Formats: sequence, structure tokens, C-alpha cells
Amino acid sequence: MKKANKLQRFWKVLGPGLITGASDDDPSGIATYSQAGAAYGLSTLWTSIVAFPLMAAIQQMCAKIGLVTSQGLTGALKTHYHKSVLYLMLLFSFPAIIMNIGADIAGMGAVGNLLFPSIDASFFSVFFTLLLLGLIIYLPYVKIAAVLKYLCIVMLVYFIVPFLYHQDFVAIAKATFIPTLKMDKNFIAILVGILGTTISPYLFFWQASVEVEEMKNKKRHLIVNKKIIQDMKQDVDFGMSFSGFVMYFIILTTGTVLYKAGIHQIDTVEQAAAALKPLAGNFAYLLFAIGVIGTGLIAIPVLSGSISYIITETFGWEQGLDKKFHEAKAFYIVIAISLLLGLSLNYIGISPVKALIYTAILYGLTAPVLIAIILHISNNKAVMGNFTNSRLSNILGFAALIIMTVAGVALLYLQFAT
Repeated sequence: MKKANKLQRFWKVLGPGLITGASDDDPSGIATYSQAGAAYGLSTLWTSIVAFPLMAAIQQMCAKIGLVTSQGLTGALKTHYHKSVLYLMLLFSFPAIIMNIGADIAGMGAVGNLLFPSIDASFFSVFFTLLLLGLIIYLPYVKIAAVLKYLCIVMLVYFIVPFLYHQDFVAIAKATFIPTLKMDKNFIAILVGILGTTISPYLFFWQASVEVEEMKNKKRHLIVNKKIIQDMKQDVDFGMSFSGFVMYFIILTTGTVLYKAGIHQIDTVEQAAAALKPLAGNFAYLLFAIGVIGTGLIAIPVLSGSISYIITETFGWEQGLDKKFHEAKAFYIVIAISLLLGLSLNYIGISPVKALIYTAILYGLTAPVLIAIILHISNNKAVMGNFTNSRLSNILGFAALIIMTVAGVALLYLQFAT
């Protein structure tokens, strides 16, 4: 009975952090992890261990900014920084998030077509877009959060898939705890891609804004204390570790099944799912495909919600998933436009693979700048009061800043070098 009560309390604590972590493993992220596993086997497993503390540290800072200031990251930028910084973030973030949405919608549509070959992929893409739009507009925040939270359970399928295939556990342990580095352009590109899709700027904006939503929902305005901060950290840590495990198991699946079968070129999630079918069996293929659709249903509301928070906070418009459509028309119209623009990318000649590349470049440019600003805000006593960063948070934050800066420079070099 006590264990059941503890689990119930723990489940109640989980919220924005879990959803943010789950959305990080969206279909475009799954494509990147699948590419890594297929191309290099188990060589990139260690990245999930390295990425976790960096992800958790940055997301905790963003969550704390939302809790303490009662405004999203955009609001904090608007209040404490020159407008040029805010508009620059908007300029880079908007196209990146739209292309990310487009890549995710295309991935979900293609996987839907794999499961039901008689129905065209474009039908599934339109169906999922309209379904998500309807749910976001008509469901109140409490229900949206609950739906997203329970959808996270779908991602547990990725914990099962690798064990439907024979595994060499000694090789897995070595690859997990002993980093492999190859002075190879393509390997470096994969590492940069993993970092870019793992520590994504849209998550920073979403985390801060949705913490404000949670506070409003729980009627805890301006009553921030150590207990609330501790609950937030527990939520974020669990969400980011959950995200890291999903990433780990996707690389493990493709790194053992596809790599060993000589399938080293995977560009999309549907290719990864289809390649698994003859090698690991129908059940593994089915679970992998269902997981892609589940992660898309989690990630796309987060992506569209983050861009809407950014734009509405920038221009001072009414906002919030807790508001009805007539109370925050601009907020929901931006969400609708972002979904429809993302869907339209599939019809104007921008392939999902190209969209992923462009997204990675734009994220690579914005992530280091945003991390530097988040660190500055988080250490500003005038803004954060008694809730400024600890020494450990700053060490991890600056490590993330250095790594993402190097990754951004490497990404630009790899894309534009002759």
C-alpha cells in the first residue's frame, strides 16, 4: 500500500519535465539515432551518458526561470535583454521549428503507410495534423498534459525492441562506458547531429513556459519554495533520463540489428522500421513503428506550442494552453499556422531529410547563444533572487555551452567545407 502511494505521489510530481524529455525523442530524433546505430554500430552509445547531465542542467535552469519569474524564457529575454537578441532568436527559431514539425509529420505519415500500405502516407500526414490541431485547440491544458503524460508510456516499447534480438552484453557495456572517437568527417557529423537533436533550443522555451502553466493550474502564483524547486528537479531529471534511455535503446536496436546485417545507410524513420522487419521480426518492427507515431503525437504539440509561446510573448499577446480559443486567439492561430506550414513542406519540394539538415544548422547556431543567456539569467540575483544556480549547475551549464559551441562550429564546417 505504501509503495502504491509513493508511486502515485511520484506520478503526480511528473509533468513538464517528463513531457519535455519524451518530446526530445521525436521522429526526427529517432531518425538521427537510427542513422548513428546503422552507420557505426554501438560506437555512439556513450553519447547518451554524456548528454544526460547537460540536458538535465539546462532544462532545470529553464524550468526555474519559469517558476521564479512567472514568465517564459521569451518574456525573460524581453525584460532583461536588448530587443535585437529576442528578434534574432525568433528569426532563427521559427524556421527551425517549422522544419522540425514538417519532418515529424512526414515521418509519422510514412510510418502510418508502412503499417497500412493501402493508405497513402500523405493521408496519414494530413490526418495526424488535423487530429493534433483539434486536440490542442479543444482540450484544456490539464487534459492535454494528461494525454501527453500517458502517451509517454508508448515510448517504453523502445526498451523492449533490442531484447527481441540476440545481444552481446559485454560489447554493449564497453560501448556504453568507454567513449569511441573517430577522426572521420561522417562520424563527427553524426556526433554533432546527436547533440543537436538532444539539446534542442525549442525545449528551452517550452520548459519555461509550461512550468508557468503548471503554476497557474495549481494556483501557486509567486509562492516558489524549495519543495516546488525540488519537485521540478525530480521531474526534469526523470524526464531527461527517460529521454536518454530511449535514445540509448534506439541506437542499441539499430546498432545491433541493422549494422550487423550490413545496412549502414538510414535516412528516415520509416527506412529504419522497414529494415527491422525481416531482421528482427514483425513484432519488433511493429513496436518500433508504433513508437514513432507515439513520439510524434507528444513532440508536435510541444514544437508548435513552443513557437506559439515565443511569438505571443514577443508581441505581448494573450497566450496559454489553459485558455480557451476565444481567450487567446493569436496563440492558437500561431499553433495552427505552424502545423499547416509544417505539413506544407511535404508538398513544396523540401524533403524530410533536407528539413532535418536545415533544422540542425539553425539549432546549432541558436543553442550556444541561448545557453549563454540562460546561464546569465540563472545567475542574476536581481531576476532569480535566492534561486540562482548552484556551482554544479554552472559547471554542467558551461560544459553544455562549450560542447554546443564546438558542435555548432563543426556543423557549419561540415556543411559548407569544400
